[in-house]
Amino acid sequence: MPRAKKPQPHPLEEAGARRSALPETISPQLATLASAAPTRGEWSYEIKFDGYRLMVRLQAGTPTLITRGGHDWTDRMKDLKKSLAGLPVDTAWFDGEVVVLNSGGLPDFNALQNAFDRRSTTNLTYFVFDLLYLNGYDLREVPLRARRALLAELIGEVSDDRIRFSEDFAQDPQSLIVSACRMQLEGIIGKRAEAAYVSGRSTGWIKLKCLLRQEFVVGGFLRTKGAKSGIRALMLGVHERDGSLRFAGTAKPKLRPSQLTALQRKADALARKTSPFYNPPTPEKDRDYVWLEPRLVAEISFLEWTPSGEVRHPVFHGMRDDKPADSVTEEPVVDVEFGEPIPTQTGTTRIKPGIHGNATFAGVRVSNAERVIDTVTGIKKIDLVRYYDEIAEWALPYLQDRPVSLVRAPSGIQGELFFQKHEERAKIPGITRLPKELYPNHQPLLAVDVHEALVGLAQMNVVELHSWNAAQPDLEHPDRFILDLDPDPQLSWRMMTEAATLAKVLLDEIGLRSFIKTSGGKGYHIVIPLTRRQGWDEVKGFSKAVAQHMARVMPDRFSAVLGKKNCVGKIFIDYLRNGKGASTVAAFSARARSGMGVSMPVAWDELPAIGAADQWTIKNAAHRQRTLGADPWAAFWRCRQGLTAAMRRAVGMR
Repeated sequence: MPRAKKPQPHPLEEAGARRSALPETISPQLATLASAAPTRGEWSYEIKFDGYRLMVRLQAGTPTLITRGGHDWTDRMKDLKKSLAGLPVDTAWFDGEVVVLNSGGLPDFNALQNAFDRRSTTNLTYFVFDLLYLNGYDLREVPLRARRALLAELIGEVSDDRIRFSEDFAQDPQSLIVSACRMQLEGIIGKRAEAAYVSGRSTGWIKLKCLLRQEFVVGGFLRTKGAKSGIRALMLGVHERDGSLRFAGTAKPKLRPSQLTALQRKADALARKTSPFYNPPTPEKDRDYVWLEPRLVAEISFLEWTPSGEVRHPVFHGMRDDKPADSVTEEPVVDVEFGEPIPTQTGTTRIKPGIHGNATFAGVRVSNAERVIDTVTGIKKIDLVRYYDEIAEWALPYLQDRPVSLVRAPSGIQGELFFQKHEERAKIPGITRLPKELYPNHQPLLAVDVHEALVGLAQMNVVELHSWNAAQPDLEHPDRFILDLDPDPQLSWRMMTEAATLAKVLLDEIGLRSFIKTSGGKGYHIVIPLTRRQGWDEVKGFSKAVAQHMARVMPDRFSAVLGKKNCVGKIFIDYLRNGKGASTVAAFSARARSGMGVSMPVAWDELPAIGAADQWTIKNAAHRQRTLGADPWAAFWRCRQGLTAAMRRAVGMR
């Protein structure tokens, strides 16, 4: 009997496609603004069309035309709908851009807007650049190269000029961007050839622009003082990470009279009495300010961002109603290789000076980067920001969910320092504001949970970060206590190291595992992790008893009594940082002292090789972490210990 033939896989399955019902929705993949073309990996480049992003869902020959924001615009593009219905497929998802071409065959954004304003969309052209689903197969996991080959074959069978394939070009990207700019195009799009289709913003697709250009929220407008109507300039804004709206400058709307009238009508319906910006512009004497609900969106090109976060030399291109206002943020500029942000030698994400020279780290623009903040060593603000950018991956685990207090040095570390526990007036990019109910009758406490917040603090001249001994959501039960070994300045560092080692021996005898870090200033911090069983008073009382016990056992080495006269020739064991609301400088925090030492976690067996509390500074701390090998505090996260009755007896507590 002949053996049955093994069923052969469908060619699409061989390419990585999978059988699937037609998805109801697919969110578009978005490109990341890049500072330059990648130098490695295989990339393809297409024109960046000056139009509206358009997804097309085709079911049983019936197309639905969907904007980037998810709105159904099928009825607004009836001629294009008819053309799409004629495609030789049954079910499909397409991704592309709808444009109006001028007499020279180039996309004209103003003409596109006029077409929609006049409800005359006969001359729309749909450039298709991706195929996500076809006749029962989901293609999103198929490499881009294969998806586009299939798309080119499909569109090649179409004779309708309203639907065109978005060609990619073989020239090097630098030549392409020069040509695009010469032709007054917006720029080019680069796509990683082996990448899958990923909804949302990714670095598998990048934008290389001739000028910076993006959407802005319209939060108000200016008009001549005393006038009843008229729009002299639009007030622009972008949303911060926390949803607040930042003022980002003004732009004059170059519109036809009928368009200005339509815009005025929309604006009048959105008028409000107060500014939607958290940092409204300074009023001008000869202008009236009209505030608006932040729902309108304008497209603006500009030369660069100013250090204060406003646009320089803005040019108005038109209003947009295809994108929701609440999604508009400042686009960060990144460096990309292989479809990923380029790692520095530290392994952290490099987001460095952009294409117009603005220093940007983790999406945070750095102002006054060259300002000297340590006049003794010549360390600059950019050095501090770069340090926190590089050290973030190691520092953030010790800051996560913990209330922080900040030491700011707006005039440099030799100037006046300010201690800050709350956000106050200035918004901090990426900062976490803890729920007020965690600390009633106070302003919201702050936590540093993300890379952007750490860099944002450095941009705001924060040098030191001090953290609580508890983490949200449970701020009533500490998860550690700290003994700060503060030496008499006359003591040698060798004696300091010996005393720290003896302190460990005593803690071992009590039954407590401990970890040590340099303070970055004068001494050491011994950190004892705890399970969250005891409250603040119990933990602080125990830490006091430990300090007193150490002073009793070795009175010639330690003192547990504050005051210079009590600490001559000794090391003061500061346990006072263990109460609720108190804080200690965090691991990897810089110090506002000349040389800018760093509080560095170390292994106990490293102590003989350490020569000073500020041995590591913002200049060499990241290098240590990169070359360290094993983490000396790896066991910190696995340590489970509580305060027992035996421990209390051991330190003389009843």
